[in-house]
Amino acid sequence: QVQLVESGGGSVQAGGSLRLSCAVTGSPSGSHCMAWFRQAPGKQREGLSLIYFATTRYADSLSGRLTISQDNAKNTVYLQMNSLKPEDTAMYYCAANWGGCRSYNRIVEDHFTYWGQGTQVTVSS
Repeated sequence: QVQLVESGGGSVQAGGSLRLSCAVTGSPSGSHCMAWFRQAPGKQREGLSLIYFATTRYADSLSGRLTISQDNAKNTVYLQMNSLKPEDTAMYYCAANWGGCRSYNRIVEDHFTYWGQGTQVTVSS
């Protein structure tokens, strides 16, 4: 059974940083596309970043503040977030799609099959 478990969220002051982790267990052999999304209360889920081997993509609105990376030996994907703002407050989710990314131009939730339960990030001013 495939499971994605996020961690690393928490409360931080504006200007601070957090590193989120997503541990993947039960995955089939082969490559897979991993992504991070977030959803703030009353808003739609927003794609932030994706990674597939050495290829990474970021949402334009957040580019420069995010870094996605992965440790294949640990089956874990990370999202480093810097210069956090109160508007970054949201539940952050990781997602996976086996067999590669369906698109590199858009980070769309419909393109991902497996989801974690999320980790809350709260940024105070």
